[in-house]
Formats: sequence, structure tokens, C-alpha cells
Amino acid sequence: MDHPRAQRAVVIGGGIGGLTAAVALHRRGWEVTVLERAAALTPVGAGIGLAPNSQRALDTIGLGDRVRSLAAWQGDGGLRTPGGRWLSRTDSAATAERFGGPLVLLHRAALVELLTSVLPDGAVRTGATATLADAGDDHRRAVVSTASGDLEADLVVAADGINSAVRRTLFPDHPGPQYSGYTTWRVVVPAPDRPFAPHETWGRGSLWGTQPLKDGRTYAYAAAVTPAGGHAPDGERAELLRRFGDWHQPVPDIIAAAEPGGVLRHDVHHMAEPLPAYHRGRVALVGDAAHAMQPTLGQGGNQAIEDAVVLAHHAGGGTDPAAGIGQGLAAYTRERLPRTMAIVRQATRTGRLAMVTNSPAVAARNTLIAALTRLGPGLLLRGFDGIADWQPPRPTYAAGTAPSRAGTRGRQR
Repeated sequence: MDHPRAQRAVVIGGGIGGLTAAVALHRRGWEVTVLERAAALTPVGAGIGLAPNSQRALDTIGLGDRVRSLAAWQGDGGLRTPGGRWLSRTDSAATAERFGGPLVLLHRAALVELLTSVLPDGAVRTGATATLADAGDDHRRAVVSTASGDLEADLVVAADGINSAVRRTLFPDHPGPQYSGYTTWRVVVPAPDRPFAPHETWGRGSLWGTQPLKDGRTYAYAAAVTPAGGHAPDGERAELLRRFGDWHQPVPDIIAAAEPGGVLRHDVHHMAEPLPAYHRGRVALVGDAAHAMQPTLGQGGNQAIEDAVVLAHHAGGGTDPAAGIGQGLAAYTRERLPRTMAIVRQATRTGRLAMVTNSPAVAARNTLIAALTRLGPGLLLRGFDGIADWQPPRPTYAAGTAPSRAGTRGRQR
């Protein structure tokens, strides 16, 4: 008796969203191929904060507990002024109680390594430039062109980032992401000699964050209002020193410890105008390709992980080639587009608040944050209601495999 062939999914892009989608689809019985144009899976960026919502998503593919074991659990910290005054203090226990778990931080490279480790040998192809040649439909498979030939696919997952070529092919009239008005810097350095509490510091048109990693290093990020496309002629570490060198410790120590060429700089863009859909034909967009957002809520990577497991859920099991994919992808769009665009808009509002440049407005902002903190930490945490408490639709596992205990607890809340 002939057995039905496994359906094939081609994932364009080997970032966190693409790799999570590959794992989730593989768990459901799909044959997966990941095409990454870079020569190696070297993540752009340094640290990633995983909120309880993305941890629950990872629970559904059996990786939640393993991710938590790699993570630097963040203790109490808060929001400061450049002079060092605390505007608000965060209570990690209260956060965990409200949302079913704390925020955890790990290096992006560790998460990428974990995701690739559970994919079949040969599933990830690096140095593979891919172009969508045909989006397909319910009666015709999609086609992805590569230098080594065309690949037919029952499903194409476009995880090719903020400048997604697949998005432009599917929706050529959409304006794409727009510049958010500020740029960011990121760096990983050895832990400073002096202990510090995790913090984010808001200044006038600028901010800085410092967070510990489990391996003993420190991840720091900064942002400042500046014209798009700028680069410091004497290096980005020198630029950080000019902008943040007189801020409270450990900021000067972090800058001093940075390698001259080790500071990443990227302009921030976001999807101000929503796409008409997150799919077309047999192609689904995930992560920044669909809904690029400002980093002010720390949800960009988290939402890409959510996308991946929801997409795998609606795509169904991968062993029925006769199953139509159109209804599943339409359900994916219905579920993901309203949620992610609401978070895009909330991140934009937070970005405006963090990046105010008028001194009286900065003073008013700081006074308001301090007053809300005195009234109770729960008031500030409300901003993450509906985000961090998200639940995945159901386990993405293939039949017969149980989710982790942490994931089960989350769904029973």
C-alpha cells in the first residue's frame, strides 16, 4: 500500500522566526528545508528577551524548558534617569505571578543553536539565496528558485526579515516599513567589575539598557533619535561614548569594555501600514517580514515565535498532500494580523514616549512614571496585559507527543 508523501515546506530565512517555524512544522510531520542566504547562521544582534508568551509557544514544540535552562533569569531591576535616579523598580516575582512566568534573557546564538539542533541533518542550507518564483494556490504547488535549481513546496514560509523580498513580490503596492526616527546600538561585553541591577535608562531622545547573560557576559543596547543612514566616522564605540559616556554606571564601564568593532548599529523601522494579509497562495509571512515593530516592548522576536507555532497549527499535519492549504493560511492571517499590528502600534506609542526630545516633556514623562510606580507596580505591568499572557492555540506536536509540564500549566491558567 502506498503511503502518502510528506508535504514539503520551504522556509526562506534562517533567523529565529524561520527556524522556529521549521521546527514546528517538522514536529507536525512536514519535510522542511530552510534556505539562508548568509554563509553561516550568525544572528544579527546579541541578546533576546523571551517573555512568557513566547516561552509558552516554545513549550508547544518541546523547547520551552530547554530554553529556560539557557536563559539568564532577570532579577529585580527597573527604569532610571541618566543621573542614576530610579523612576520605577520592577518586581520579577510580581511579573511572573501576573503573566505566568518571568522574562528571561539569552544570547540569540544560543537560541539559534538549540533550534537547529532539533532539525534533521541537511534541513538548513546556508549560502542559499532564494527567490519566490510562484506563490502557488490550492491546486498548484509554490516554486522557490535557488542557484542549484527550483524547489516545489506545499508551503513557503517567508521569514526573510524587515526588507523581505517575498513580501514585495506578494504585495508590490504596499509601502513597507518606515523609519521610526531613531537608531540602535547593541554590544556584548564581559561583566563589569561593579555589580549592577538590570535596568533601562531613559534620557532626552535616547535610552540605554544593561542586562546580564548566563555565561557571565553583559548585553547592552542603546537608542537615540538621529537621521536615518548615519554612521560615526570614528567608530560606533566613540559614538556611544559621546552620547552616553557621562551616564550613570555601569554605562561608562560597558562602553569602555566594548571592542572598537564590536558595536552593532541599525536604524529602526516599523510597519506603520498593515499588510492586507500575512499570506498569499501557499506563502505565509512571519516575523519582521509581516509586522516589523519597534523594539520598545521587546516583542519582535517573541511575536515571530508566536507566528511560527500558530502557522504550524493552522497548516495542519504534513502527511496529506490532498489537503488544501488556503483555508489554513487564511486562518493564520485572521489570528495573527490583528494581534501583531496592535502590538506594533503599542510599541510605536512607547517609542514616542521613550524618545521625547523636549526637556519639559521629558520632565513630565519622568514625573508620571514615578507617580504610577508609587501607586503600585501593577499599573505599569498592565501595559503587557494581552501580550505576555497570550496562550498558544494548542500543542504543535505530532500525535502521541506530550508538551512539557511548564507548557501544560500555562494552558490551564
